[in-house]
Amino acid sequence: MKRKLALLPLLLIPIALPAAAQQQYPARAIRMVVGFPAGGPTDIVARQMAPKMSEGLGQQIIVDNRGGAGGMIATEQVAKAAPDGYTILMGTIGGVAVAMSLNPNRGYDTLRDLAPITQSVAVTSILVTHPSVPAKTVKELLAYARAKPGSLNYGSSGNGTITHLAGELLKYMAKVNITHVPYKGGSPALTALVSGEVDLTYENSLIITPHIKSGKVKGIAVTSAKRSALLPELPTIAETLPGYSASGWYGLLAPAATQKPVIARLHAEAVKALRAPDVVERLSSQGAEPVGNTPEEFTAFVRSEISKWANLVKAANMRAD
Repeated sequence: MKRKLALLPLLLIPIALPAAAQQQYPARAIRMVVGFPAGGPTDIVARQMAPKMSEGLGQQIIVDNRGGAGGMIATEQVAKAAPDGYTILMGTIGGVAVAMSLNPNRGYDTLRDLAPITQSVAVTSILVTHPSVPAKTVKELLAYARAKPGSLNYGSSGNGTITHLAGELLKYMAKVNITHVPYKGGSPALTALVSGEVDLTYENSLIITPHIKSGKVKGIAVTSAKRSALLPELPTIAETLPGYSASGWYGLLAPAATQKPVIARLHAEAVKALRAPDVVERLSSQGAEPVGNTPEEFTAFVRSEISKWANLVKAANMRAD
């Protein structure tokens, strides 16, 4: 009896276990932060991927819309979140790449504070106008803009977004004066176009295609270097302005100090989601091309995008309106 009692204190001493043994990732719901309102293109991609990733991870992925500042509010929130794999970002070209040169007062550094997981999709934008604009081609639109400098305006989904970049690139290359009007997402910008509040925009194919087909807006051209398989009848802007190219993208990122095994797990489930036949069909039918590259490839891509758009910001003297 005395021998058994002597052993008892030893049983009460906690035994240190490896972190993986203490808690298998993920042990609770994961928050996917989206920098734009519900219903916009970034949100659409996030809500296509989240359920599929949830199935593989065995935990719910909650899409959390944190709109504002062209995606920077959401990007900063994730950059400063705990690096435990429970807060991830559906990042965009604006908040992740362009903000590095356009917004010097941002509260984060992409390359220092974020860990790329995978590029989700590449997306073509479409130059569209309100039906009242007397132009059916890029050539006619530029001629009208030159004849009436400052009379046209274009809406964007926010400063530094691909819709802003597309508009400023056209102005810079064609030497025309068209006023920029930023909104807090693609949906508000689209509403402004349909109502006639703005004359044109460069809207994401994920949400603009049905409105082109219904006649609510006029499709003029695509911003990508090649014509879109979704709307092959539309020319590229580059067919009028050689060298023009402005395509958007979305991708998953985590806080920089997130452990590599966690990044690897998130990457594996994200790629599975992007390769699921139903997800591929839904995204492709709306003009989005699933990517699913490696963390290393996505990191290199982000670096190249930061450099590419910094050159335009400087050359066109762009600013946050």
